[in-house]
Amino acid sequence: MGLILNLLATAASLWVAVWLIDGFEFDGQWWQFIIIALILGIANAVVKPILKILSLPLVILTLGLFLLVVNAIVLQIVVWLSGVFELGLTSTGFFWATFLASIVVSIAAWLIGAILPDD
Repeated sequence: MGLILNLLATAASLWVAVWLIDGFEFDGQWWQFIIIALILGIANAVVKPILKILSLPLVILTLGLFLLVVNAIVLQIVVWLSGVFELGLTSTGFFWATFLASIVVSIAAWLIGAILPDD
């Protein structure tokens, strides 16, 4: 049950980003949105730790602010995979749309995670 709640929380945080950020758009069916949330969860579990290790000197140099760029890179990978599999998630530009969407997704996921019960 925790995996389904986590998937729905990720989908909800993505929906908030699509709703708030101009240039970060979704044009597809609801089930495609769930697949995108699953891809984001997998990317956060696999790609994000690798990028954190590779960018550790920059993270230390910027006192952790480079982690925002790491989040944006992971989200851009998800947007790219969405285009490859024709799932409907698009971003007009990496720096602004994806960067701001990654911040919104992180904040929304944190808020939703604070509301949901712990297992």
